[in-house]
Amino acid sequence: MGNQRSPIKVGNAVTIAFLLLITLFYLMPLYVMVVNGLKDAQSVSLSTMWNLPSSLSLGGFAEAWERLSPNMRNSFTMVIPATILSSLVGAINGYLFAKWKFPGSDILFTVMLFGFFIPYQAILLPMVQFLQYIGVYGTVWGLILVHVVYGLPVTTLIFRNFFAQVPKEMFEAARVDGANIFTTFTHIMLPLSIPSFVVVGIFQFTNIWNEFLFAVTVVPNPQSQPITVALNNLSGSFSVDWNVVMAGAVVAALPTIVVYIFLGRYFVEGLMAGSIKG
Repeated sequence: MGNQRSPIKVGNAVTIAFLLLITLFYLMPLYVMVVNGLKDAQSVSLSTMWNLPSSLSLGGFAEAWERLSPNMRNSFTMVIPATILSSLVGAINGYLFAKWKFPGSDILFTVMLFGFFIPYQAILLPMVQFLQYIGVYGTVWGLILVHVVYGLPVTTLIFRNFFAQVPKEMFEAARVDGANIFTTFTHIMLPLSIPSFVVVGIFQFTNIWNEFLFAVTVVPNPQSQPITVALNNLSGSFSVDWNVVMAGAVVAALPTIVVYIFLGRYFVEGLMAGSIKG
């Protein structure tokens, strides 16, 4: 028996070693950003970027936080409502497409999915004109509306595929008991779809937080722009304080890192529950 187990143990060790190497490879950019963000501006160069700081100080983090904190608040003000709204509307759409078939529903669902393939640049002009027409251009609410609408294809797809796996018997039993479409959704479907809400929430939060083109186009006022635009503006026209830029990149990435640290397990569970299976 011992001879049979040893190849398995060796294989496990090789797998673990390989995964550790891959992890270290992907953590290298984070290491460079952190160690250079902790240095002063004169200590940052290509030849010394791998070296640890010579002294303990905040380096560029203090200035990066001072310059980015107002825009981080703007990002939270935008991301949280946009994520919640896009998730709720996507859940309603997915429920209707999965359980309440109507003439042309499959065609409408297919047309909605084409939103996946529309590049941002192709809709900038009509988007800006529409936002100006309804009076929300240049505001955070206009940016929220853009992200909610642009996120509907993926949120609808995830919820539709999840609700399609719910047994029809459960749905029909609720109808026999007198539950209408709204009651069935709120009392049965919503509690069942918590894993999908986690998947959609993480996906939308990350995409909206990291988005740049809509942010710089819809909100031209620097004081109201999210953190991705402010991070880009940290680079000066003639000189760049790389310690501040590196520290700013870490500060801008912290919310998404925290989300994945605390909700990553539930994200995997949501995927395993079949929420993105077609």
